Amino acid sequence: MIIMGPPGAGKGTQARYIAEHFGIPAISTGDIFRANVSQGTPLGVEAKRYMDAGEYVPDEITNRMVRNRIDEPDAKQGFLLDGYPRTLAQVEELDGMIKFTGHQLDAVLSVVVDKDEVVKRLLQRAQIEGRADDTEDVIRRRQEVYLEQTQPLIQVYGERDILVEVDGLGEVDEVTKRIFDALDVVPES
Repeated sequence: MIIMGPPGAGKGTQARYIAEHFGIPAISTGDIFRANVSQGTPLGVEAKRYMDAGEYVPDEITNRMVRNRIDEPDAKQGFLLDGYPRTLAQVEELDGMIKFTGHQLDAVLSVVVDKDEVVKRLLQRAQIEGRADDTEDVIRRRQEVYLEQTQPLIQVYGERDILVEVDGLGEVDEVTKRIFDALDVVPES
């Protein structure tokens, strides 16, 4: 399963609930990137350069991280991807990874939110968590990049008839209930 939506849509929070509900790991590229940055790994240093500018980390680096992660034992029964894929090229790469592991993509959950609400959320998160990369300019740039690069994926997954769209505005519990109600009708592979 994949969870999609613009940065700040609440994907990470909802991914934890979904993963717990289905007994699968939530695999977040953001967490993978931040761990590499904080540890100062070569991939982390390279990724930080892009993240600080509000740009996405190049596919080659991201694909390598995701491929390694879904090959880990805890993902054998399935997984939830948060923050990947973000480009059409990554969709193709993921299709190959999933085919290789023998998995099937059951659903792509799109969390839909208002852009100004997302900016407000991320500015609040930046203050609470002390995230240096969450300035208003960088946040707005991420929104632009999301629309340019990621929004076309919604169309692709819609054409495959596996797209599930859910309103992401409201209290966390309300959004979680909407998500589970929407996923209840999706057959598991």
